[in-house]
Amino acid sequence: MTFKTDIEIAREAKKQPIQDIGAKLGIGSDDLLPYGHDKAKLSQRFIDSVQDRPNGKLILVTAINPTPAGEGKTTTTVGLGDGLNRIGKRAAICIREASLGPNFGMKGGAAGGGHAQVVPMEDMNLHFTGDFHAITSAHNLLSAMIDNHIYWGNELEIDIRRVVWRRVMDMNDRALRQINVSLGGVANGFPREAGFDITVASEVMAILCLSRDLQDLQKRLGDMIVAYRRDKSPVYCRDLKADGAMTVLLKDAMQPNLVQTLENNPAFVHGGPFANIAHGCNSVIATTTALKIADYVVTEAGFGADLGAEKFFDIKCRKAGLTPDAAVIVATVRAMKMNGGVAKADLGAENVDAVKKGCPNLGRHIANVKSFGVPVVVAINHFYSDTDAEVEAVQAYVKAQGAEAILCKHWAKGSEGIEDLARKVVQLAESGASHFAPLYPDDMGLFAKIETIAKRIYHADEVIADKSIRDQLRQWEAAGYGHLPICMAKTQYSFSTDPNLRGAPTGHSVPVREVRLSAGAGFVVVICGEIMTMPGLPKVPSAETIRLNDNGQIEGLF
Repeated sequence: MTFKTDIEIAREAKKQPIQDIGAKLGIGSDDLLPYGHDKAKLSQRFIDSVQDRPNGKLILVTAINPTPAGEGKTTTTVGLGDGLNRIGKRAAICIREASLGPNFGMKGGAAGGGHAQVVPMEDMNLHFTGDFHAITSAHNLLSAMIDNHIYWGNELEIDIRRVVWRRVMDMNDRALRQINVSLGGVANGFPREAGFDITVASEVMAILCLSRDLQDLQKRLGDMIVAYRRDKSPVYCRDLKADGAMTVLLKDAMQPNLVQTLENNPAFVHGGPFANIAHGCNSVIATTTALKIADYVVTEAGFGADLGAEKFFDIKCRKAGLTPDAAVIVATVRAMKMNGGVAKADLGAENVDAVKKGCPNLGRHIANVKSFGVPVVVAINHFYSDTDAEVEAVQAYVKAQGAEAILCKHWAKGSEGIEDLARKVVQLAESGASHFAPLYPDDMGLFAKIETIAKRIYHADEVIADKSIRDQLRQWEAAGYGHLPICMAKTQYSFSTDPNLRGAPTGHSVPVREVRLSAGAGFVVVICGEIMTMPGLPKVPSAETIRLNDNGQIEGLF
C-alpha cells in the first residue's frame, strides 16, 4: 500500500487568503500584517483590544513518552482543532514553530502529518516569518556586547572565567558545543572558553514565549544573568544596557503568526522553546489571545506528559494564569508494543500481549495528568497495521484507569476521522470537571520542588544532589529566587533518567548534575543526566534528501 507523503498532501491544499482565515476569528484585515498570501502576524493593537473578553476553553494535547515508533502529538493537535470546527465549535490551534536543526537532522518537520497538517508546510519548517532568526540575532548581540565590554576595560568587573552566556545558532552542529573565543592576540580581546547552543535552547526564546507584551519582554531580558564577578555577584543583561536593543530586534517576533490547517481552520504558530532545557510550549501571547477570540483553543506541550504536560501546568499555566479545561493524551498501539518489549522492525505483527505489557506507561501518564485536577481522554492515533484486538486491549486498559480511549483516524481522514474525540473533549470541557492546581506552591523550597516532581511525576524514590548543588539552591533562595518554578531537564524517553528504561519504572533515583538560574524566563533549570543543548546531526541527516525538484518545489521535508 502506497501513501502520499506529508509534503505531497500539503502541496495539494486548497488554501484560503489569510485575511479570510482571520475573519473566522473576527480579526480584520487591518490587524493582520501579511507575509505573502498565506501567513500573517497579528497586530498588538488587536491583541490589546480583546483583553476584556472572557476566555474560551483550553485543551492540552500531550502524549506518552516518545518512542521511535512515533506518536503523532502535533498531528493529533491539528486534527482535533479541525474536528472541533467540524462539529460546529469555533476552534483555534496553538503550536510551536519548527527549528531548522531537527528539520535537517532527524525529525524532518513539525507541522503535523497526513490530512491533519498546518500549511504552508514548507515555509513553517524553514524560515517562516523570521522569528527564530530574530531570536538568534538578539541573543548573539548580547554575546557580542559582553565580550566588547570586557575588551574596553571591563567596568563591570566581569570574571571572564564565569561568563555563562553562550552563543546560539538554529542548527545542529556538535563541533560548536565547546569553543575558544577572542584568539589572535591583543586586538581581539581576552581568550576564554565558550560555546554554542541551538537557538531553541536560548533563554531569549523562553522569555519571548512567556512574556505578556513588549514591556514585559524588555524587563525579563534585563533580568537575565550573563556572568559573575570574582565575588560571585551576578552581572545582568541590563547592566550591559543590551535589553533595549534586543527588544527592538524582537519587536516583530513577539507578534503571533496566523496560518491555516488543510481544512482552512485558524492556527497560531509562535515560539518554540526546547522541551528539555526550557518549558516546551508555544507562546503565552498566542495562547491567551486565541482564548479571547475562539470558543476552543487546542495547544500542545513538548515530549511526553512527564516533561511537557508537567511544565505546561507548573510553568506556563502558573505564569500566565491559565486554567486548562481538559487534556488529551496521545498514544499508539505501536508505541505500546515498543514499551512492551517489541523491536521496531516487528511492530507490524499483531501482539496483544505486548500491548498489554506496554500499557502501564500510558497508565502512569493518565494518573499524573489527573493529579493536576484536569479531566483526561486518551487519543489512540491509528496506524494501518493496528488490529482490532490490539486497539480493544488499549481501550480496556484505559477504561480500568477511569478514562476513555478513542480511536482517531485523522491522519488518513482529517476531521472526519476524529469527530468522536472532538465530542468527548467538548463533553469534558463543558462538564466543569476541571479543578486545576499546580503540583507545588510557589513558597515551597527549590529542592523540595525538585523532590516533589521526581517522586510524584517520575515515581522516583529519591533525588541525588551534591552539597554544592543544594548550597547553590539555598543561595538563590536567599537572593529572592526561591518562588520560581522548576524546569526539569532529563531524557524524554523514560520516566527515569535512563532513556532505555521504558514502561512505568519505580524505585529509581534522579541524579541532579547541574542547576541553572534562568532569572529572566523565571524558572530554575535542573539538569539530570546527559542533556544536549546543542544537538548533533545523525549519520544520515534529513538534509541529504531535501532538495528542489525540476519544478522548483521542495522535496524531502516530511
